[in-house]
Amino acid sequence: MADDTATSPRLLVVGPSWVGDMVMAQSLFMTLKAHHPEAYIGVMAPGWSLPILARMPEVDETIALDVKHGEFGWATRRAVAGKLKGRFDRAIVLPRSWKSALVPFLARIPERVGFHGEQRYWLLNARRQLDKRVLDQTVKRFVSLGLPEEQALTGDFAIPAPRLDVNGDEQQRLRDSLGLSSGPAIGMMPGAEFGPAKQWPLAHFRTLAERLVAEGYEVRVMGGPKDADAGETISQALPGVHNLCGRTQLTEVVDLLADCQQVVTNDSGLMHVAAAVGTRVQAVYGSSSPSYTPPLTENAEIHDLYLSCSPCFARECPLGHTNCLRHLEPARLLASIRAAGSASPRSLS
Repeated sequence: MADDTATSPRLLVVGPSWVGDMVMAQSLFMTLKAHHPEAYIGVMAPGWSLPILARMPEVDETIALDVKHGEFGWATRRAVAGKLKGRFDRAIVLPRSWKSALVPFLARIPERVGFHGEQRYWLLNARRQLDKRVLDQTVKRFVSLGLPEEQALTGDFAIPAPRLDVNGDEQQRLRDSLGLSSGPAIGMMPGAEFGPAKQWPLAHFRTLAERLVAEGYEVRVMGGPKDADAGETISQALPGVHNLCGRTQLTEVVDLLADCQQVVTNDSGLMHVAAAVGTRVQAVYGSSSPSYTPPLTENAEIHDLYLSCSPCFARECPLGHTNCLRHLEPARLLASIRAAGSASPRSLS
């Protein structure tokens, strides 16, 4: 892809389908605006992600593409493509699937950039080879597609850290409506959409929550409706621990995470949200690797035992023991939270 000399290119980005990947995609949007300050950026993505895209000032337009997982959705894709015809100069396709490249092709967007994958040669006309040794992180792959090919191939480029907008008025409303305090809070995110091999044991989360409450913190357990039972396991009969799983919208979680002093989280989408609002991240890794999907912030502590069997990148532990997570004790997380906070709230009161 040649570096566009136009002052105001119109760029369509086909976004990913995961929360964490969508947050990391902001690094691409920031890169595009840095190279083309007058560029108009539209993002086509699943409808659930549009509110979080609204927290990214680089995004000028969002286009919903609501196709169920595993569904081809020909009529939907064709209808969306019809609305996009003649509106964009270039499309950047982040997912590597065949279907993800279909709408830009049907919309006849002149330049269609993406990595080789799933025999989509005729859908893309500016195809890139993916060198996983050079582009060894998801965010690097995203950003590289917004750069001239010769620069992208070197892997020598800056990765701007995502930064989501936060609404202070909304934070106060949420504290009032959810019965939360205005004191120091620790967020906990026990879920991980990929599978249990990425999930720190709930018993460890609960033990840590007990210790944090004893030291004067409020604990907020956050996640989607699927995490509600996990939140109940952590919070049951523990005053000062709030199970908010399934009770908030994604953009509300953005503001709640920004309202926390620190968070304890699996390698998950909400980990990336917390990093993008500047909250201190205590990130637990098991089957995945912090080298591949790290929290994109310097304000983070990585907790990984680096066992010989990890990272395995499996949804469930192939050996059946999940020692990479079970042997990561709550005391280690508590010590790290204390070190980052200098002192507990109670000792300061």
